[in-house]
Amino acid sequence: MVTLIDFLFQLLTLALLVRVVLSWIPHNPYNEVILWLYRITDPLIRPFQQLIPPLNIGVDLSPLWAFFALGILRKLVIWLLT
Repeated sequence: MVTLIDFLFQLLTLALLVRVVLSWIPHNPYNEVILWLYRITDPLIRPFQQLIPPLNIGVDLSPLWAFFALGILRKLVIWLLT
């Protein structure tokens, strides 16, 4: 059970990383895979975007905070299950 949950957290982290990389390159935002990726990662990023506005230079730090929160949540859940 712990292995499955750890794997799911790794998939979420990978999806978040792919979204960050996609933000740096031109892509079709209406592609089915891209839309699926945004549906998966939006619940992770949106709360931080509402709390922390982007910097004046156009940099959004919400994915960084989402990575941090996801890591803490992963450790907490695995700790509670073991």
